[in-house]
Amino acid sequence: MKILVPVKRVVDYNVKVRVKSDGSAVDIANVKMSMNPFDEIAVEEAVRLKEKGVATEVIAVSCGVIQCQETLRTAMAIGADRAILVECADELQPLAVAKLLKALMDKEQPGLLILGKQAIDDDCNQTGQMLAALAGLPQATFASKIEVIDENGQKVAHVTREVDGGLETLAIGLPAIVTTDLRLNEPRYVTLPNIMKAKKKPLENVKPTDLGVDITPRLKTLKVSEPPKRSAGIKVPDVATLVDKLKNEAKVI
Repeated sequence: MKILVPVKRVVDYNVKVRVKSDGSAVDIANVKMSMNPFDEIAVEEAVRLKEKGVATEVIAVSCGVIQCQETLRTAMAIGADRAILVECADELQPLAVAKLLKALMDKEQPGLLILGKQAIDDDCNQTGQMLAALAGLPQATFASKIEVIDENGQKVAHVTREVDGGLETLAIGLPAIVTTDLRLNEPRYVTLPNIMKAKKKPLENVKPTDLGVDITPRLKTLKVSEPPKRSAGIKVPDVATLVDKLKNEAKVI
């Protein structure tokens, strides 16, 4: 069974992002880029499933600029067997990425697709759900535990996910789509020998036109602005004053 794992190149989570002076977007010039943390968890889980003998091959996929090859090499250093880059310099929105992944799924025929629940740059949390709808496959989102077992000759994934009331376990037949939450696992440290091995692993480069996918943006960003500065707190003499300020100034009660 193949496992397909999409990974996204994003601004490193340790970097303090700044908005461009014209308010059009976030300034990413000369800032450190890395793999989206949720996607790193997805790669780790796919590699663990392979180590358990559940999967035979782990394929990492990224959509974006040529520099995404670095992100794919990191995924292969973690343990992915090969990688595919859908090279595109244009803006890619969740629906376009879902369409590209659907085309790759049709080509590779994976038994399971694991991806991060969201990217830390746009926080959309849409790609996995859109892909499941396009592919007509079952989905389990926000997974905190994944087990793949055989039931009557059919591979089934038991996915534990966090919901408002506690934990929920779903049984979904494969092929299926799973999105990962933070508590699923702790990604392994990438060692230098594995980084060197990753350089020799195959990395295929394709274009959206090769897959016959229209990536025209459907949404337009009107303005990007920083959140308002947090104002300093004040001290009040008594409870009555506190209640008055919460009611009349903060308007929270």
